[in-house]
Amino acid sequence: MATVAAPPPPAAPDFTQIPVLFRRLVAPFPLRVHPACPTPSKRRITTPTLWIAPPLRTTRDRAPDLLSRDVQCLTWQAHLALAGVSRVAVRWDVDPAGALGGRLPNLQLPMRGDADGALLPAHDIAGWVVEQAGARGEWEGYRDEKARDESLAWIALLEGDVHTALALTQAAPSLLHTVLQLPPSSQHPPFETLLSPPPAPTSGLLSLLPPFGSRVPSSAILARYCDAIAALSERLGTDRWFLGSAQPTALDALAFAYLHTLLDSEDRLRVAVARRVNLVTWERRVYEQVRGAFVSADEADGPAS
Repeated sequence: MATVAAPPPPAAPDFTQIPVLFRRLVAPFPLRVHPACPTPSKRRITTPTLWIAPPLRTTRDRAPDLLSRDVQCLTWQAHLALAGVSRVAVRWDVDPAGALGGRLPNLQLPMRGDADGALLPAHDIAGWVVEQAGARGEWEGYRDEKARDESLAWIALLEGDVHTALALTQAAPSLLHTVLQLPPSSQHPPFETLLSPPPAPTSGLLSLLPPFGSRVPSSAILARYCDAIAALSERLGTDRWFLGSAQPTALDALAFAYLHTLLDSEDRLRVAVARRVNLVTWERRVYEQVRGAFVSADEADGPAS
């Protein structure tokens, strides 16, 4: 009697096969394998490097001027140079959001062997300068205690009336830039916070809309600015440094930062300074000393190894 062979068991489904429909769907997007990207070489930091906002202008050969367009950064550049610290590298490719505390400048110290140097925020730079150049004496470089106390009033004048006028004339960021900037930058406070008392809102109390905007007294701000520049010129006179100091002080660094920035600002601010011959001459002399203390990061450290 003949026997009938049992039918073979059904083949197990092959889950490794790509469905035809999915294969047609991804066919226009073939998988390409590219070589691995080389790891960028690490630049050795061999000299103190100051992170600043971009330079204010270029020189005749189109090379960057190395002096920041931001008053705060320029103040610290002047502070370093006038304290006798030289050959400090500068770089301006760091966004303020990437700096410590979200504010420039920062000072990057040289590497120790293969270890990175410390990164100092602005409020720690003064302590580092004292370690490098030494203290300036009992009165911080001023003639006596009275001159040191008077310097506080001039610093308040520069950071008050002069800074307010400078902020008034600087271009405000576009609405799109403001909306897309998340979180908002802390590099510069809102202009309204510089005024005392704060400006009144654009909309009145009887308006159906909530208060918005501000009424900025531009003419009053510019009048106080002109008075401040006149007083500054009269106080400098023919002295080499402000308040008759024998050596540069923190007031000289701050005054240079504002005068240098104002001489490259709008005409209504620039003319007020340009009319004061002693201020212009003093700014040009101090500029040469401050500019000579800085080099570009590429020039200081050379190419990456």
